[in-house]
Amino acid sequence: MATNVLRTASANTYDNAIRNITSRQSALSALQENLTSGKQVNRPSDDPTGAANAERALTRISRVATDQRALESQRNAIAMAESTLGDANATLSQFRTLVVSAGNGVNSGAERKTIAKELQGLRDQLFSLANQKDTNGLPLFGALNSALTPFVGPQATAPDYTFNGLPGQVASNTVSIPFALDGDSAFMHQPARDGVYNVTVSSIPTSRTLTTDNVAVTSSSLVSGASYQIAITGVDTTTTPGTTVVTYDLTDTTTGTTTSQTAPGYASTQTASIAVTGMAGLSLNINGTPAVGDTITVNPSASVFSVLDNAIKNISSAANNNDATQAVSQALHNIDIGIERVSAVRGQAGDLLNRADRISSNQEARKVQLEADRSRAEDMDMISGISKFQNQQTGFSAALQSYAQVQKLSLFNFIS
Repeated sequence: MATNVLRTASANTYDNAIRNITSRQSALSALQENLTSGKQVNRPSDDPTGAANAERALTRISRVATDQRALESQRNAIAMAESTLGDANATLSQFRTLVVSAGNGVNSGAERKTIAKELQGLRDQLFSLANQKDTNGLPLFGALNSALTPFVGPQATAPDYTFNGLPGQVASNTVSIPFALDGDSAFMHQPARDGVYNVTVSSIPTSRTLTTDNVAVTSSSLVSGASYQIAITGVDTTTTPGTTVVTYDLTDTTTGTTTSQTAPGYASTQTASIAVTGMAGLSLNINGTPAVGDTITVNPSASVFSVLDNAIKNISSAANNNDATQAVSQALHNIDIGIERVSAVRGQAGDLLNRADRISSNQEARKVQLEADRSRAEDMDMISGISKFQNQQTGFSAALQSYAQVQKLSLFNFIS
């Protein structure tokens, strides 16, 4: 029977042993590097997929950080705008209080002029607040886009104040809010939307009274924003005894069109309450004792600044209590509308700040998730890594010892 004898050269055995020892030493060195760095991927060649996932996560984390910095800047601008609107409302409230005091019947013309000077200071303060800028030098109420000074005025031609920009509000998205609020919506008026008109009455002697109610919008689609003049042309108390019939001309001063109107008669023993007809989409009542030659002008107010200017002018020029009553009544009504507009935009600012908080919270949660993704892709599990290192170290030590023992064996050692 044949016998197979397998021969293994000593050199081959030694080479294999050396390769195994070198491989274990390299693995042990790699594990040591991972443990000291805390990462299982120190270079793309360690794990191309893991390295790519980690790099993608880091890029997104950087983008989140950039968005958060921009959001913080936006939040600061809107917070400053909201605070400024609060100051604007406080200024309007102070203005309103002084207007009420100007309507006191005991005030003389000189006292009303003094109050008007105080009102001028508040008006200047409000105009300065409307054009205020943020820490970057950009207007807080620039809307979609505006000049560095959004509000311009007063101007000699109508409208007396203009918004030097593009009205509207930039839309928020998932990572940002606007840098500015819509100043046009806060401080500018639209005749059809707001119905803010300044109604003045010609000088009335102290022997009688003539005032008007506030203008009301009855159909916004018909309002053209035109100015009107009402001239009393007749007061008939004789045709129908005991009844007074008033006729007047209504002139659209924008187009120059004049129409004659006859008001329904009223008892001569009572004061008049005449509902003016012919003003498109608007209603107005004339109260008191009209006389031929009396005139009433109705002009739209372009802005809250126009309202304040008209109040200052009318109160300062009021010759008697009738004039003061008319001026104060119009001013209070229009100031209240202005306060409502400012408050509405201030509410929008509050909503934007709440949205900024929600965005920030969502971005923080996303950042935590991305950091976890990056950690899973490249960070090392220290417990598992230490265990592997110890196992590898034990194996390497065993390989060294076994190699040392085998290296001592040779035929010459056996012969000797």
